[in-house]
Amino acid sequence: MDNIFKKADSFLLIIGVILFIAFLALYSASYGPEGAAVRDYSTQQLMWMGIAVIALLLCVKFGYERCIDFGYIIFAANLLMLVSVFVLGDVRYGARRWIGLGVFSLQPSEFCKISFLLALTKYVSDNNENITDPKTILGAVILCLLPMGLIMKQPDLGTALIFLPVFFTILLVAGVRIKHLMMIVFLAAAGSPVLWSMLKLYQKKRLLVFMNPNIDPLGAGYTIIQSRIAVGSGGLFGKGWLSGTQNQLNFLPERHTDFIFSVIGEEWGFLGAAILLSLFLFLISRFLSIADAANDIRAKTLLSGIAVLIWMQVFINIAMTIGLMPVVGLPLPFISYGGSNLLTTMIMVGLAVSINMKHKMF
Repeated sequence: MDNIFKKADSFLLIIGVILFIAFLALYSASYGPEGAAVRDYSTQQLMWMGIAVIALLLCVKFGYERCIDFGYIIFAANLLMLVSVFVLGDVRYGARRWIGLGVFSLQPSEFCKISFLLALTKYVSDNNENITDPKTILGAVILCLLPMGLIMKQPDLGTALIFLPVFFTILLVAGVRIKHLMMIVFLAAAGSPVLWSMLKLYQKKRLLVFMNPNIDPLGAGYTIIQSRIAVGSGGLFGKGWLSGTQNQLNFLPERHTDFIFSVIGEEWGFLGAAILLSLFLFLISRFLSIADAANDIRAKTLLSGIAVLIWMQVFINIAMTIGLMPVVGLPLPFISYGGSNLLTTMIMVGLAVSINMKHKMF
């Protein structure tokens, strides 16, 4: 293990700082007035952090190349898990996304992000010589649509749509022509009326309140209104840790999961939010520089996909909490409460460390 840390990169230190911020934010989200019944999310998340670190180290020891070699098998197993959700899954908030395993639950759609990355990386590297062939591109499209369709059926629109930027990034890095990618975008745009007809009523409401939250201020627009009040009231330096009124007085729903950034914005202000965003930007830029320096197509495509996946989740989560995008239910990586998302994100970091170690060796 000493060898791992010696050859790892400074981004592990950045991730440690982000996880510490996550603990403080979750502690605050769990904190309430004296006598109030609150649940301690921060301590529970500490357990998941420990498990996630072990998963990261195991992933580094196993190596990214062997992970890619098993990409199709892992992806197929994950698809089976997605199907099993419809039979064995628990219903929460009107969606069937979790499989209960006694004291905890797993969300297969979260793990599908990493299995899709591995499978698509293996596909484009195995077919690299024919990557511009329409049949090869069609195979990649099918690989993408399979998990997207199953995840939308749960329904989980945000997680399903996050596959698209990963898909386009990996194909672009692998050498697919831009005109072919633009054609896929055009066909997807042409099919958007069909997608709209497939959305649930609450999902349509979320898109409509994005344009005007006041059309349903006590219903679909309530969370985003409270979130904007929380972030805006934080000002430059924030109200102070454990002192956010929107947070502590329970005005802000889902503040430990999708709206944890609103807690940070209210209590730590613009300065604290900017520091957190800077940490994410450094992490992503480091991933991209390692991908650029890597000397094999599998490392380049996989790490580019990881960087885009993490960044898009950060961007969309923050944008939806301040009203710049519709609420689509995406967690903030490393920060939001939840074991499945943290475990998946840390496995991605393990793959990045593995790629970086191999690059340094040669």
